[in-house]
Amino acid sequence: MSAPNHDAELNEFGYTNKLKRSLGSFHTFAAGISYISVLTGTFQLSYFGLSFGGPAYWWSWPIVFVGQLLVALSFAELASRYPIAGSVYNWAKKLGGQHVGWLAGWMMLLASIVSISATALAYQNTLPQIWAGFQIIGDSGNATDAAVNGILLATVLILFTTLVNAFGVKLMAQINSAGVFIELAAAVLLIIALALVVVNPPTVVLDTNGTEAAFGGNYLSAFLVAGIASSYVMYGFDTAASLGEEAIDPHRNAPKAILRALIASFVLGGLILLFGMMATRDFSAPELATSGLQFVLSDALGPLVGRLFLLAIFVAITVCVLAVHTAAIRIVFAMARDNALPAGKLLARVSPRFQTPVVPAIVIGVIAVALLLVNIGQPQIFTAITSLAIILIYISYLLVTVPMLVARLRGKWKPGKEEGRFSLGKLGLPINVLAVVWGAGMTINLAWPRREVYNAEPPYHWYLQYSSVLFVGVAAVGGFAYYWFVQRHKVGVLAEHSSTSDKEKTSPVA
Repeated sequence: MSAPNHDAELNEFGYTNKLKRSLGSFHTFAAGISYISVLTGTFQLSYFGLSFGGPAYWWSWPIVFVGQLLVALSFAELASRYPIAGSVYNWAKKLGGQHVGWLAGWMMLLASIVSISATALAYQNTLPQIWAGFQIIGDSGNATDAAVNGILLATVLILFTTLVNAFGVKLMAQINSAGVFIELAAAVLLIIALALVVVNPPTVVLDTNGTEAAFGGNYLSAFLVAGIASSYVMYGFDTAASLGEEAIDPHRNAPKAILRALIASFVLGGLILLFGMMATRDFSAPELATSGLQFVLSDALGPLVGRLFLLAIFVAITVCVLAVHTAAIRIVFAMARDNALPAGKLLARVSPRFQTPVVPAIVIGVIAVALLLVNIGQPQIFTAITSLAIILIYISYLLVTVPMLVARLRGKWKPGKEEGRFSLGKLGLPINVLAVVWGAGMTINLAWPRREVYNAEPPYHWYLQYSSVLFVGVAAVGGFAYYWFVQRHKVGVLAEHSSTSDKEKTSPVA
């Protein structure tokens, strides 16, 4: 396919491509799977699932996968038609109009920046276990020392991802792809290693470990809380499409990358969790409630082998933060070239040398590092903010799937039927309906003001327990108020990014 055809859909949005097309199919797949990052997610969050749901929380993994697959299938159809930077923002804008698009982009951007900070902090749970020398500040047993040291390590990582992203997408893709290859190989080896030391039958995933007692004997309540751990992992697959303007043959590769990233993450993550629980010797061990699978690694495989796999987790965390940072840059760039953000011209500028938006990489890195400071002395607040960021992502996904459903019902969504393009055909409507129902249900479950999630340790404050509703409300209403009263009147494709196509083509589906 010739280069002009790659950019045909960009003209429908009123854009001309300023980015360099250099990414192959594995690069886009790697971007999606590293954002999901099963090694990072399963190890960082397994303690939460086990604490509230016992081994039976494993069932939340396939349930979340099926729900997210519905969303991914809808996104794959959009990616085949519109493989464009800032995927969620532009899709929501195309389907629901400029206002809906801005809100989706704003929520996704805010969530992505918080996710950079939160994921980078995972270094503290990994590096000092590999080598005590990584505990540079004080003692890891001291909560304050651990928090400050975590900020230091996270800052170094964010500085690294900022520099890599500033030096061009090709360098980012090469590092990311190498990291993903290591992560995938390590995941397979880890599954084999855990399978060799199992002490429990597969039926262990039917054991609740008595966790329902904390919820009045109702395991469904316990499971809904525990399942949040899986919900926190399987998202970000849209990143593969967000790099569409920099990918070769994105119409074919982006949909495949989205689906393959999610499916591969489900299979590998599900097996890691399954064999990890089968290899757990004592589900009452207090370390399990604080370290989860990281404790299982050392306990079942020995400290040396455990450290080797922790090295792979270190790589996984690194490329995960790199991918999230990359995706956030594309959202900023996409919104800025519409002049939908302050200093739009500066943020949308593409470096002629590196052929990438350098300023957004730096701005996002600085904000992410600043957010880390909240973790000093206030880890509960940072944990709550991290949880709330995931809610914003699920809402931003809804701001795509709901307008898409409306367009289908009105007969206005007609995906391209060109040869090789991904299309759901007649299954599109029922899948879209189920994707909306799933997204709404998950958003409610995630945002439900549970003390166990948002204020698990004293001091107990009502505003922490209800922080989900408060934060989402402030983020949505406050952000949209700024857009409506200040930025809305300035929105329009910047001249240097404008194509020769009619501006009316940037309007909603017609």
